[in-house]
Amino acid sequence: MASFNRVDPILQEDKIRVGDLDYDFPEQHIAEYPAQPRDSAKLLNINRTTSTSEHHTFRELGSYLNAGDVLVINDTRVIPSILQATKSDTGDPIEVFLIRELDSHLWDVRVSPPRKVRIGNSLQFKNGITCDVIDNTVNGGRVVKFYENGHSLRTSLDNIGSMPLPPHVNREATPEDEQLYQTVFAEKPGAIAPPSAGLHFTEELLNELRGKGVQVVPVTLHIGLGTFEHIEVTEVAKHSMHAEKYTIPRETAEIINQAKANDNRIIAVGSSVVRTLESSQFEEQVIPQDGWTDLFIYPPFHFRVVDGMISNFHEPRSISLLLQSAMYDVSKLLDIYREAIEQEYRLLTFGDALFIL
Repeated sequence: MASFNRVDPILQEDKIRVGDLDYDFPEQHIAEYPAQPRDSAKLLNINRTTSTSEHHTFRELGSYLNAGDVLVINDTRVIPSILQATKSDTGDPIEVFLIRELDSHLWDVRVSPPRKVRIGNSLQFKNGITCDVIDNTVNGGRVVKFYENGHSLRTSLDNIGSMPLPPHVNREATPEDEQLYQTVFAEKPGAIAPPSAGLHFTEELLNELRGKGVQVVPVTLHIGLGTFEHIEVTEVAKHSMHAEKYTIPRETAEIINQAKANDNRIIAVGSSVVRTLESSQFEEQVIPQDGWTDLFIYPPFHFRVVDGMISNFHEPRSISLLLQSAMYDVSKLLDIYREAIEQEYRLLTFGDALFIL
């Protein structure tokens, strides 16, 4: 079952403006690498009912979870999506950034330098792979069609591609990033970034949670450009989300729906899981399906599936910060951010964790 979801939040009026998402952002707190071991990262827990916060390490997550709770992870896998090519007619070097697979052999990409790549151009890669530029998209993107000539693009990426570190990480990608920039549960290739909240988990922690009776189930959302977008419009309701492809397995939907019927909690690991679950629900039942979602979550929003979320600390005016503020009042949330900064929490993709419950 395929669908493209345009689900609007329950909204009477636009009560939040982009300026409400500002705070003093200390760039020196941006993490360049994940904590080692991963579950040694700091964890700041927010209790929404009491408006209180507590400081722990991530490996203590189980103290906040109960038997019967469902922890929903995103099992997407980051692909080595930065490719080097040459123009067939001129030999000019071109960098191609794979953004999302639209259909078989058809990709939405970003090219650099964009002025040299036009509709009708052909690009050549290693392994005999080529592509034709067949269309333009918004924000300088291109749609290209790949011709694999006996070599699969997917299986060739490890040889011809490099990892796309986030723009706020001020270093070059290394071979170690092929593991550092993946969650331990990454399985389904297709993302250009990992669900950053999932980077804190270890196999040992997941096994501990399962042993406690917490059910751990996957969904897949291939994270695209929307993860790194900033809101440029004054009225947040006018922002348009970049659509992303997702899958909800039948077993995952059944476990979530049964847990809700039993009044157990659904905990999303990251904003990508929140958007996936809230996009796919009907009358508070999660529907197993494949689809695309451009769901944009901002206050006020009625969460029909998710009871809590694990996240990271995000930049001002970011999509992820706005989603967090739909779950917890923005002024109180920014107070929490200031508290974390005072405690020298590390920020952004490789940084420390925030749990809103």
